[in-house]
Amino acid sequence: MATKSKKVVKKTAKKISKNGAFRLTYATMFSPPEEMHTKYDKALEGVKATLGRDYGMIINNQDRFSAETFEDRSPINTDWVLAKFQKGTAQDVKDAVAAAEAAAPKWAAMKWQDRVKLLRKVAAQIEKRVYEISAAVSLEIGKNRLEALGDVQETADMIWYACESMEMYNGFVKPMGVDPLKGYKATNISVLRPYGVWAVISPFNFPFALAGGPSGAALVTGNTVVFKPASDTAWAGRFLAECMRDAGLPDGVFNYVTGGGASVGQTLIDDPRLNGITFTGSFDVGMKIYRQFANGKYPRPVIAEMGGKNPAIVSKNADLDRAALGIMRSAFGLQGQKCSACSRIIVEKPVKEAFAKKLVDLTNALKVGDPTKRENYLGPVANASSYKEFSEFTEDLSSAGKFLTGGKQLREGDLAKGYFCAPTISDEVPITHRLWKHEMFLPITMITSVESLDDAMKIANDVDYGLTAGFYGNKKESEWFFQNIQAGVTYANRPQGATTGAWPGFQPFGGWKGSGSTGKNAGGHYYLPLYMHEQIHTVIE
Repeated sequence: MATKSKKVVKKTAKKISKNGAFRLTYATMFSPPEEMHTKYDKALEGVKATLGRDYGMIINNQDRFSAETFEDRSPINTDWVLAKFQKGTAQDVKDAVAAAEAAAPKWAAMKWQDRVKLLRKVAAQIEKRVYEISAAVSLEIGKNRLEALGDVQETADMIWYACESMEMYNGFVKPMGVDPLKGYKATNISVLRPYGVWAVISPFNFPFALAGGPSGAALVTGNTVVFKPASDTAWAGRFLAECMRDAGLPDGVFNYVTGGGASVGQTLIDDPRLNGITFTGSFDVGMKIYRQFANGKYPRPVIAEMGGKNPAIVSKNADLDRAALGIMRSAFGLQGQKCSACSRIIVEKPVKEAFAKKLVDLTNALKVGDPTKRENYLGPVANASSYKEFSEFTEDLSSAGKFLTGGKQLREGDLAKGYFCAPTISDEVPITHRLWKHEMFLPITMITSVESLDDAMKIANDVDYGLTAGFYGNKKESEWFFQNIQAGVTYANRPQGATTGAWPGFQPFGGWKGSGSTGKNAGGHYYLPLYMHEQIHTVIE
């Protein structure tokens, strides 16, 4: 099995990009080829020419339009109407579930090898449109071009990896032991089979990867899907639905519905015909779904990824340049709106001042503006609510400590019509302050010093979350870090990102404690079985 596992990783690596020798991942974005920028700029021009279109939901492979629509406006400039989407009704959701339910038996009965072929076509469709979709993602949620391309390409890679995992594990069909029955021949086979109708509810921050990754896993294992994107990123969701449809998925196998969480989302969650659900979002909403799903007539699986409050520990023995670069990238990539963002920095006291200066210098060199322009690292935060929260959090932090940099909304010139915020580093805030444990989901990180690494570890683990964590120090200290940190995705001495940048087949992504409900990470060996339940076939001859 170890040999097969290596083959899967190698095959996945080959598919990570169609851009020649360059392999696009979050960890390889330091020096992309010029061709990538040229293709992105051309795609952006084409996407801008389509702004304002009215898009339907897709139910049973047919476009569905409602009496009411909502506008999808860009956080870069709120005057820009990107597209119009449907305010789905309860009946639309019920029809989508009915379509998925009707398609489920035939889809589940299909040979897993045939499902793999179809899902590979989906991944190919995504790669074919990677620049177009990435340009739309930049406009819709404010990702810079590298972050947007990473999001979309990762989606294809998650689907590729899911397909290869099905092959590696032979469709999860495994012979078991033979009963020692005298005079009889016994055959026992373990088979993992799909649950049925699966819901996928995705967040705004990774509108493609955290929609297409779970959907691909559910589909390749034989479930049908009803997918609801965040309303802020309905456009990205529509592109995913088109890739599914254009790849030739049968009617009803993948359905896309749009509308508010309190209406469309809640109707979907409450539908008793659902057999499982994958949700990515806040802890409060995730736990609400987890508890509501438990009220059904029998237990059903909930895969919930619910955020993080991710620490990076810097030892006095660390390479401070590497630490500052990795922490800056993880604190401020996508404006800090990643569940894996580095929002807590814990530094041994002898190097705190020197480290902080390096981090501030790197942060001050970042350019903020229209994220579709290649020179800008930070774009806007997602929406008016996040913009308002930034002001509230920075006001709270300013009264408790001081800012090493940032701490303000940016309203000048071209930024005036968007939701732009300065990347912010807060210092000298007492470790007892509530924001050391509260997920802000904004371009804000906090720094403190400690007397020892043991003190740092106590602070790092003293939260309800356990998603990602980073460490900078020597080899022996790194081993200590891995043994003691309470998180599902952990990195040591990584300049590409202290706490961010997981990639399917390389760094499976998932959390402990309040960060995840299953203890198994997406893009890894143990993820696909979450979408299936086991059946034992025993035959006596």
